[in-house]
Amino acid sequence: MTLHILALVGSLRSGSHNRQLAETAVRLAPEGVEIEVYEGLAEVPFYNEDIDVEGIAPAAATRLREATRRADAVLLFSPEYNGTIPAVLKNAIDWLSRPFGSGDLKGKPVAVIGTAFGQYGGVWAQDEARKAAGIAGGVVLDDVTLSVPGSVTRFAETHPADDPEVTTKLSEVLAGLSARVAAHTAA
Repeated sequence: MTLHILALVGSLRSGSHNRQLAETAVRLAPEGVEIEVYEGLAEVPFYNEDIDVEGIAPAAATRLREATRRADAVLLFSPEYNGTIPAVLKNAIDWLSRPFGSGDLKGKPVAVIGTAFGQYGGVWAQDEARKAAGIAGGVVLDDVTLSVPGSVTRFAETHPADDPEVTTKLSEVLAGLSARVAAHTAA
C-alpha cells in the first residue's frame, strides 16, 4: 500500500525556497510513499462562512478539501511572514477545518516544516501552523519538525536538494512522518 502525503506550501512565489523544499521532499520520499505538492492555493478565496455552503462552495476550496480527504497525511511547508504564518496557509487550514468538528483535517496526521530568512528558520510561523492545524482537528506531530534558517543566503546559489545537511534532515523527517502515518492508518 502506498501512503499518500499532501504537501501544502505557504508561499506562492515561483522561486520560493519552501516550494523548493517541498519539491525536494517529493524526490526524497521513502519507498511506498507518494508526496503530492498541492497546486491551487492561490485560487482558494479567503474563508467566508457565507460562501461555504454545500453544493455551492467555491470550486477551488472543494478541490483542496477533496485532495486532503484522499491524503493519508498533510505536510505543511511554512515560511515566516512578519513573525507568523502566511495568510495563504492559514486560509487553507481554515477551509479544511470546516464544518467545525468534522473538517477534512480531523484525525489526519499533520507535520509542519519549512525554511525562512531569519536565524531560527521560521519556528514562530511553524508553531502557529501547528496550533491552527491542531485546533482544526489535525493530529499534529510535534516531534516531526525541520526549520532551516537563513534561506535567502543559504539557498542563493544552492537548491535545497543540493544541500547535504538539508537533504539528510528532510529524509529523517519524511521517514519519521511515514512511520507515524503507517502506524496511524494501521490503528
